[in-house]
Amino acid sequence: MSRFSIILLALALAFLAALGGDPAARAQTPFALQQGFIGEGVPPEVERAYERGLRYLISVQKPDGKFSNPGGQEGPAIDGLALLCFAASGQDLRHGPHAAVVRRGIEGLLSQQNADGYLGSSMYHHGFGTLALAELYGMTDDPRVGPALERAVNLILDAQKKSKEKGWRYGPQSNDADATVSGAQMVALFAARNAGIQVPDQAIADGLDFYRRVQGPDGGIGYTNASGGSGPRNAIAVTVAGLANQSQTRLFQAAWTWLTTNAERQVDTSMFFYFIYYAAQAYFRADMKAWRQWNQGTVAGLAAAQNAQGAWEGMNGRTFCTSSALLAMALNYRYLPIYER
Repeated sequence: MSRFSIILLALALAFLAALGGDPAARAQTPFALQQGFIGEGVPPEVERAYERGLRYLISVQKPDGKFSNPGGQEGPAIDGLALLCFAASGQDLRHGPHAAVVRRGIEGLLSQQNADGYLGSSMYHHGFGTLALAELYGMTDDPRVGPALERAVNLILDAQKKSKEKGWRYGPQSNDADATVSGAQMVALFAARNAGIQVPDQAIADGLDFYRRVQGPDGGIGYTNASGGSGPRNAIAVTVAGLANQSQTRLFQAAWTWLTTNAERQVDTSMFFYFIYYAAQAYFRADMKAWRQWNQGTVAGLAAAQNAQGAWEGMNGRTFCTSSALLAMALNYRYLPIYER
């Protein structure tokens, strides 16, 4: 078995132990979060792992502000997720220790937006890049962020109008939709709305209706139709419905039930870091007791798997995995507006 496979297996086992409520597994973890954790300080073990991860991200930032992603694609999604990691720990992005990193990162991200507002070469890149602009808006002094965010949001809204499903797919001209690309756009729209950008209620309603159409009788969220659930897609649906204050709807509740009762189908090693990025948000929005338990096992596994450079390794590239791991832990800080509950 390769080192990569061993690392992912260890993370998966830690995650499953947390879901299963194994008392022995909980007793072994150094991250014993108490039931009164909300409002208390961030555990020092989380802060150490987080700071090491940020140092890795700094080490792979290029002179033009973009971030390299060894083993995976590069582009606005990678840059946006990396930038969110710096914002998520509550540091002063104007004058703090990483202010220069963030300024260069914004420069690199903005350089990839075309005249139509499109960021990168796919709507995956565009969605995560737009999310970063929305969260950074108001945290920095760069006057270009607001107009760039508005153009990016308008492109998302225009793309939705072209889709017969009223969702999103790989390109802004696509006329169909899938649950993963749509999730990136929906979260970006919620973040933009939080930042004061106008997002029509109908756009949100149409996006939620798409998720209802791809939800099966058992609550599982399909890819393009109601063909069966997956960990990442169900976590996305719970996150999106939670952001829309739809926690009392079948979309939210059935997706959450599927997520918490199908653990053996959640831990796909090829998608593990993508999964935990959304799962952290889903658990946090659905049930604080469940999140504490999930967070306990996940953080313990991540801390054990962090390499000597402060990174995490997996599919889709080292910087992607590191950013996803950090953002999964960032719910311990809760500084990003999109992480407010």
